Amino acid sequence: MTSINPLSPKTIPRDLTAGLVVFLVALPLCLGVALASNAPLFSGILAGIVGGLLVGMLSGSHTSVSGPAAGLTAVVAAQIAALGSFEAFLVAVVMAGVIQIILGICRAGFIAAFFPSSVIKGLLAAIGVILILKQIPHVLGHDADPMGDKSFIQPDNENTFSELAETWFDIQPGAALVGLLSILLLVFWDKIKVLKKSPVPAPLVVVIFGVAMSMLLRKMGGDWVIETSHLVQVPVSNSPKEFLGFMIFPDFSVLGNPTVYIAAVTIAIVASLETLLNLEAVDKLDPEQRSSPPNRELLAQGIGNVAVGLIGGLPMTSVIVRSSVNINAGVKTKLSAIFHGALLLSCVMFVPTLLNEIPLSALAAILLMTGLKLASPKLLKQMWGEGRSQFLPFIITVVAIVLTDLLVGILIGLGIAIGFILHSNVRRPIRKVMEKHATGDEVLRIELANQVSFFNRATLDETLRSVPRGGHVLLDARNTDYIDPDILDLITDFKDTTAQAHGVQLSLTGFKERYPQLEDRIQFVDFSSREVQDALTPQRVLEIFQEGNDRFLNGTRLSRDLGRQVDATSLGQFPMAVVLGCIDSRAPVELIFDLGLGDVFTIRIAGNIARDKVLGSMEYSCAVAGAKIILVMGHTSCGAVNAAVDLICSHKTAAEATGCVNLDSLITEIQKSVDLSTCKNPDQWLAGEKAAYANEVARRNVLRTMRKVRERSSTIDGLVREGKVAIVGGMYDISTGKVSFFQTSESSSKPLPIAMATAV
Repeated sequence: MTSINPLSPKTIPRDLTAGLVVFLVALPLCLGVALASNAPLFSGILAGIVGGLLVGMLSGSHTSVSGPAAGLTAVVAAQIAALGSFEAFLVAVVMAGVIQIILGICRAGFIAAFFPSSVIKGLLAAIGVILILKQIPHVLGHDADPMGDKSFIQPDNENTFSELAETWFDIQPGAALVGLLSILLLVFWDKIKVLKKSPVPAPLVVVIFGVAMSMLLRKMGGDWVIETSHLVQVPVSNSPKEFLGFMIFPDFSVLGNPTVYIAAVTIAIVASLETLLNLEAVDKLDPEQRSSPPNRELLAQGIGNVAVGLIGGLPMTSVIVRSSVNINAGVKTKLSAIFHGALLLSCVMFVPTLLNEIPLSALAAILLMTGLKLASPKLLKQMWGEGRSQFLPFIITVVAIVLTDLLVGILIGLGIAIGFILHSNVRRPIRKVMEKHATGDEVLRIELANQVSFFNRATLDETLRSVPRGGHVLLDARNTDYIDPDILDLITDFKDTTAQAHGVQLSLTGFKERYPQLEDRIQFVDFSSREVQDALTPQRVLEIFQEGNDRFLNGTRLSRDLGRQVDATSLGQFPMAVVLGCIDSRAPVELIFDLGLGDVFTIRIAGNIARDKVLGSMEYSCAVAGAKIILVMGHTSCGAVNAAVDLICSHKTAAEATGCVNLDSLITEIQKSVDLSTCKNPDQWLAGEKAAYANEVARRNVLRTMRKVRERSSTIDGLVREGKVAIVGGMYDISTGKVSFFQTSESSSKPLPIAMATAV
């Protein structure tokens, strides 16, 4: 979700100070990237100006800062060499911008959603490591490598590590003193609360301190003087006309050269990829966790690159270093990025000599501290804790970026992450549930995922081929939005060839609307029909109830086609049982026993007592409709039973206690289940004792109801004597969902084997 922070008196000061800090860091980076790219120095400054002013205004991100990209240095240097001149290269930059505009209009930014988070976090950590390693030489005054270069192999044929070794033999005392003191200043500034909350940003203090120290050391003379080569070196113009003279314009006569088109596509792809990756990374750093629109960013970058190519600047992207500095400086809105661009333009135009007094070691200290925040041990520990599939792509991305360059390292990281994704998809277990239906049929139900890709083919093929001969398998695609054509071919081949050869029955559900070549068909009975009912015995019905309650507890309910059941039950009802339960809203019979339409008659009455009208319903259910068992089900924490217990002990009537005169007969029925001599005064009961006593009363009430059903109904009594019907009791524990079954000696012609319950 994109959060828009409007300009306000509270945000403007924070944005202006953040923009100032970004300007101080961006200035040497713009020059360094240009130097590393073998391009004119001023082209880097122009890219920073356009990236701040134009892209800053057009972008939808409030934290991202654009400018010349270190990740493009190798590409830029190679393309300048291939095209033969910087003017020809500028044509490729303009064309690359047009391509980015087209990508933005076509909404190609959607690919940002598919970047693995492990790679994004690896990018952040790698940039942090590179900043630390690359800025140590600059902090100590060894400025052989351009400050904006982030590649492992440097233009001077050294690498990141060999440059560190060289630094110890080329420490410049004055620059090193400024650099080390700047680091101490930044550390203490962050530790002291008063300074940390100060409106003056620490990097600005560091720059002012660095300039002052440089001037002081110059007066001292000797080896402590910070030479010009260790200061910022902005091209100096003495007038606006001379400033404009620094611009170089594209040579469109090269449009007939195919190489320029290859260069344009290369720049567009690399710049777009780097922008989208950096944008994702910056959003993760944003304290407000705002989401930047990637398509709008591509459009903004495209317009910016067209503009910068026309006036002689380097191609630009969203840049993680500037953006992270921006966030650390407390940015609130994109005014910061715009202001940094305005400062670049005005200061380079009007006060370049003042900028050239800033020691590189002071700016390197700021970047080094930024690197420490990006490559924090906390991030490493977090990624380690997320397991191998996250940690390995993360750490490989870090190492690859550090040992190559930004582009190559990201591609390696993406490749590793994609490999893990593919591996997990190939190995991802398919959800399989073995279902046992009322008929006794066992069906292996395979639930297809929301997205079934080619990478699931091997696992699905192995699962289907593992179905034993004569088995039954159900492919359930009801929750599936997409099935790869290869998967559809696999299922079709199995249906038409393999299943028939192996004697396997294949049922399908969820395919009919979207995939006409695989029509839904259910080849097993998942409802109670006349044939199913005739084949059932009271013992088997009780087993079905026990199995259904187990599924309810485990969350593995049978898959049922309710539309098909509605059609079937419209022709008649053939219930397996009749259940006398309580009206309590927490005890829905069909859910507790995982039953379908038409499987049972349900009678619900407070206290599950057997009145005359209830007995009439039971007689119809058993004698006419053919139910095989009568289940009398009570439950724990029953409100009716609790009320009866309270009234028994208080010696009040229901009307006296509640004002509900119609409760009297109900309470009286329940009271008959209780031995009054066991009652205690409620005031003397502990809560646990009272609850246990009430639950025992509920159980006794079930036993009494079971007995009364047979005593008061000669029809049911006759069916029980003939062994056609059995009466079973049950207690549903509302705290666990478990139903315990039991019987009395009179409730059936012979006791039923009841698992995990006590016969009475």
